[in-house]
Amino acid sequence: MANQVWLIGRLTDNPKIQQVNSGHQYCRFSLAVPKQYAKDGEQKVDYINIIAWDKTAENCSKFLSKGSQVAVSGSIQTGSYERDGVKRQTFDILANSVEFLSKPNTEQNKTATPRVTQDASMDDLQEVEDDMPF
Repeated sequence: MANQVWLIGRLTDNPKIQQVNSGHQYCRFSLAVPKQYAKDGEQKVDYINIIAWDKTAENCSKFLSKGSQVAVSGSIQTGSYERDGVKRQTFDILANSVEFLSKPNTEQNKTATPRVTQDASMDDLQEVEDDMPF
């Protein structure tokens, strides 16, 4: 099981659903994931970009909002692009499943929403990269 990632965190903004030319839907959102160890008592956070496809994307855009806590399992996807003559690397998590854990600021209200899994083709992923504004 190479290239598997499991994360738990909170959405930093409302997810927005989009569609590629092939008709597949995807949504992107950023997940704030607390680091396990904090220096000097200050909690540090990593911000991880997530991409969900098709039914998972639809459910995320429908039922999640900024501050929602989720568990994401998926794989790391890297890429690169050039802007202003500078080559930049990208790092995203391609979600295989997203489990809804709690609504914003309601830690005790855990939802029992089932996981939704998905399959995305490499052609669809290339369309997303071509669609990026940078």
